[in-house]
Amino acid sequence: MAAKGNREIIILECTEAPGTSRYSTRKNKRNHPERLEMRKYNARLRKHTLHREKK
Repeated sequence: MAAKGNREIIILECTEAPGTSRYSTRKNKRNHPERLEMRKYNARLRKHTLHREKK
């Protein structure tokens, strides 16, 4: 599925245990050029952790 306009698919990766949890989502890079940070659930750690946009 191709991204439309300025919206691009990004990957969010866990900061506490890199490589254990990844989520994908979309964001508009024109409106939000900075890196996205969200608290998401990490199943291996069994808790919510900070996930940051991967390069």
